[in-house]
Amino acid sequence: MSYAPRIAPLLQISARRVEAVIELLESGATIPFIARYRKEATGELDEVQIADIQDAWKKMQELDKRREVILASIEEQGKLTPELKAAIEQAATMTELEDLYLPYRPKRKTRATMAIEKGLEPLAKRLFAQKDKSGVETIAAAYINDQVPSVDDALQGARDIMAEWISEDKQARDKIRRHFDKGGVIASRVVKGKEEEGKKYKDYFEWSEPLAKCPSHRLLAMRRGEEEGFLRVAIAPDEERAIHDLDNMYIISNGEAASEVRHALKDSYKRLLSPSIETEFRNNSKEKADIEAIRVFAENLRQLLLSSPLGEKRIMGIDPGFRTGCKVVCLDASGNLLYNTAIYPHEPQRQVFESQSEIEHLVEKYGIEAISVGNGTAGRETMDFLRNIKFGHPVEIFQVNEAGASIYSASEVAREEFPNFDITVRGAVSIGRRLMDPLAELVKIDPKSIGVGQYQHDVNQTLLKDGLDRTVESCVNAVGINLNTASKHLLTYVSGLGPVLAQNIVNHRAENGPFKKRNDLKKVARLGDKAFEQCAGFLRIRDAAHPLDNTGVHPERYAVVEEMAADLGCKIADLIKDKSLRSRIDLKKYVRGDVGLPTLQDIMKELEKPGLDPRGAAKSFEFANVHTLEDLYPGMILPGIVTNITNFGAFVDIGVKDSGLVHVSQLADKFVRDPMEVVSLGQQVTVRVVEVDFARKRVALSMKNL
Repeated sequence: MSYAPRIAPLLQISARRVEAVIELLESGATIPFIARYRKEATGELDEVQIADIQDAWKKMQELDKRREVILASIEEQGKLTPELKAAIEQAATMTELEDLYLPYRPKRKTRATMAIEKGLEPLAKRLFAQKDKSGVETIAAAYINDQVPSVDDALQGARDIMAEWISEDKQARDKIRRHFDKGGVIASRVVKGKEEEGKKYKDYFEWSEPLAKCPSHRLLAMRRGEEEGFLRVAIAPDEERAIHDLDNMYIISNGEAASEVRHALKDSYKRLLSPSIETEFRNNSKEKADIEAIRVFAENLRQLLLSSPLGEKRIMGIDPGFRTGCKVVCLDASGNLLYNTAIYPHEPQRQVFESQSEIEHLVEKYGIEAISVGNGTAGRETMDFLRNIKFGHPVEIFQVNEAGASIYSASEVAREEFPNFDITVRGAVSIGRRLMDPLAELVKIDPKSIGVGQYQHDVNQTLLKDGLDRTVESCVNAVGINLNTASKHLLTYVSGLGPVLAQNIVNHRAENGPFKKRNDLKKVARLGDKAFEQCAGFLRIRDAAHPLDNTGVHPERYAVVEEMAADLGCKIADLIKDKSLRSRIDLKKYVRGDVGLPTLQDIMKELEKPGLDPRGAAKSFEFANVHTLEDLYPGMILPGIVTNITNFGAFVDIGVKDSGLVHVSQLADKFVRDPMEVVSLGQQVTVRVVEVDFARKRVALSMKNL
């Protein structure tokens, strides 16, 4: 079965493009490879669109697998009619499929199944039809037996059967589902006796709003409060209207039988239908909130991973602290550890003169060009201490986000890199390397621990891992990786590689020396033609014999560039150096087969800036003279750095312990739907203090009218 015609209208992408993407994915191509090197096949779809196609394809495959199971189950029961089979085969969603299967799903004992076992199904059918003119007690009396001792028992059993019929009726479920969809309200209440213990959820002690308007961060906050036992959360539509609609569906007379059906449908709604659909909407709303939270987290992660690197410079990394001192490491331009020590410039030991002398000595001895300071405890004080030192040569001082450094320092990765050093030294090395190349260092840490998400422990962990891994892979391949210096962890995320091939590349490099050309990758153990196709374009070799080996031009397109150079009577190296030569190239002349203008235009960009790092250069930053909340007052204008972005605003570090919040309504002098349209992670901004809440240690900031 072709999935393209079914996916195309959902994503508003032509079936031809969808089919091309699916074929490439089936052949083992990765999303970055397809987006970068198969533009002609896909019509220049970007990574997001390709990922959406992949997700829709997987969901439809799961739907079809479930469809097969359901058809087999009903057929085994001998109840698969042609009409039912057609309906199941045409079901477009998992919800529709499960609704059709519900009456045939093997059940545990229910009130209805027990009533059926007592022989009350014929009575239920007579009452449900509402055609008998006799009184219901007269009808029910005929069903009294050893298991049904009275008329009341018979009627109750019949109502139980009818209630289950109604709850399993697809039309009834769709009707109630529409009520939840259009009028569902999510409400939270504090659990009695938990007011003090759960005061962090005070905003939700008495809260309700339309489910359709509830933003993801609020829904996840309520769900967390519920999980922790402080809140009770419910989703429900207007009950009276919902039951009235059921009345219109099932009540077809005014007799006593109709009254029994009415009792049954009320019971069905309260006991079966409403709880079932509520569960469905709880799950669906949670899934939507998860997807939105993961999207925000992934975009924050992307911005952090693509933070500007300082590059290959000699770095001093400092993990600041008060009581235990500041851990100091010196790194060479490749990030190798040269020396480590500890200094105590702060209270309680406060050895300022000794600490300053040690820093001056190390900077001079190791030719340190920049200092990287973690932004945790004592980070601000350490920055101030360093800025008072007069060095013998220019030394830039940076503060970097140290979130996750402690996770890295205790990890197997860190133990493997530094088996003879303790976790404090490893943490300082990580802080130093983050300045040198944030991407190369942060890929070693579980993205959940990097500190730029919200509710990351509450969302679906499988979806979270997939989303964040996809983001890391996208960033690594967007930047391009130095094949001769990249760590195993960085190589793991390169298109087509993975942990085994990454380790094999590192082993080959150790045994045979640096790679001289891209084709040498084919000599790596287990790295076949497919893996080479997928990874080669994203790996760079500096000073390679072939100049294109340090560009994003894929080896499969070298012949095109060689033809361009031959036509101009020059070498490829000349094409790269000489803009006037490139300006003489008529790209249309080289369009053929699967090489179109999009690929040729990409080639020209690479020739213009071979090996260019797209991340830009790192910039130092200096806070204003504020250190605590007490130093702040409303109206104060301060410089700051964006440290996290959520749907409701951006958190900004202004130099005090607690980051301030710029609410989405205060981000700009215009309406802002998505904070990421206005700010980015790590961006240096100017803010105004609006309010300081000393009790809750919160600072409200604004970027309006500045």
